Amino acid sequence: MAIIQNIEIDGRQVPFKASAAIPRVYRARFHRDIFKDLDKLATALGENIDESEAQTGEVKLSSLDVSTLETFENIAYIMAKYADPAVPGNIEAWLDGFNTFSIYQILPKLIELWGVNAATEAESKKNLDRLTAR
Repeated sequence: MAIIQNIEIDGRQVPFKASAAIPRVYRARFHRDIFKDLDKLATALGENIDESEAQTGEVKLSSLDVSTLETFENIAYIMAKYADPAVPGNIEAWLDGFNTFSIYQILPKLIELWGVNAATEAESKKNLDRLTAR
């Protein structure tokens, strides 16, 4: 089951989608494993956020390396593109629609959205296992 959540960026609601198809789409587009990349992002976020940042949800760009930022942009783009087909066909055009720093404020929210989706998938599998065990 797909989960679509609107996240406010630059004063507008931007939809992001987490579903079972996203890992496949991400792998096909970037030749990378989204689960490993999300884990890397969560670790980087946890290591580089201080208490004041935790309260505001803002991450200092200087605290994340370029590779981590690019990974985040790729994940955010795929989740936005599959939530809204009107999203441009390339990442650069999509990113051009936002203030330079505002897009990075959504990183914790995307990690949380994916976590919610993963929990839903695990619960669905448990329920399926119970039904097929009869």
